[in-house]
Amino acid sequence: MTQLFVPQAYNNAWANHRLHRACAGLTPAELDAPRASFFGSIIATLNHILIVDWFYVSALEGACMGPSAFVDDVPHRDLDALRAAQRDVDRRLIAVTEDATLSDPGRTVLMPRDSGVQEDRFDRTFLHLIQHQIHHRGQVHGLLSLTPVQPPQLDEFYMSWDADARRRAPDLAEMGLTEADIWSGR
Repeated sequence: MTQLFVPQAYNNAWANHRLHRACAGLTPAELDAPRASFFGSIIATLNHILIVDWFYVSALEGACMGPSAFVDDVPHRDLDALRAAQRDVDRRLIAVTEDATLSDPGRTVLMPRDSGVQEDRFDRTFLHLIQHQIHHRGQVHGLLSLTPVQPPQLDEFYMSWDADARRRAPDLAEMGLTEADIWSGR
């Protein structure tokens, strides 16, 4: 099962990369414009994705930051700073899944909350995080459709790799990756 976590973590990073690149086509005013959505704007929704990553990735790493992750609803109003923070936490999630000890499906993950400490298995926590992020990236995707920026394709991922992956996978090249990084040995 752990072999499935690594490609999902890479896919999560890839989807965030594509979404942020598309959002870079918006002005700061367009990113922050009030929109009929749960978080009220594109930038606020992107920040929510980041905040939830901070919470769950720190938990998966074994040192959950707890409720302090949620103190600031929009820690990054500047898209460049947000993108850098998202890339960092995406790399951390990949590292967690590549660590056989940390990514043991049955390992207990502790998540301090205001009401107490939640305990769950690594596999369930990881899958919850991935589902959550897909859900909110979908919201941003929908909000982008109401702007001049075309929403990016987010539901395709590379099914295999070859020596010419950089030609076929420009997004991964921009991220400093190849398909071999994702699929080698899996």
